[in-house]
Amino acid sequence: GLGFNIVGGTDRQYIFNDSSIYVSRIKKDGAAYLDGRLQEGDKILAVNGKDLKDLRHKDAVELFMNAGYEVSLKIQRRLQPQNGPVGHQSDGESGGLPLAAILVPGLALAAAAVWILLRYRQRM
Repeated sequence: GLGFNIVGGTDRQYIFNDSSIYVSRIKKDGAAYLDGRLQEGDKILAVNGKDLKDLRHKDAVELFMNAGYEVSLKIQRRLQPQNGPVGHQSDGESGGLPLAAILVPGLALAAAAVWILLRYRQRM
């Protein structure tokens, strides 16, 4: 085999509202593992030039099983973590500020401004 498992398809959506085929697991010492380019979570767009769009899971599996000795994959790397079953290994860098880092100080400033305004109005 090619040394990896796939999930997805029109009949087995892995991610809500997305019938694409994804790499779910790369087997240790398999062809994909030894090659090193494919990663868990990658979306596979085509196998040997054959588009995987709108295929049932079993039809995608059949394409992989009949791919031959030399296999060319067109993939889309998962750039950001998404909600869904596939895990994402981060390199430790954040893609931006968490929402709480913006909201908490903003709410604190707004509360302080309201308090000052109320105190000012009481004195008048």
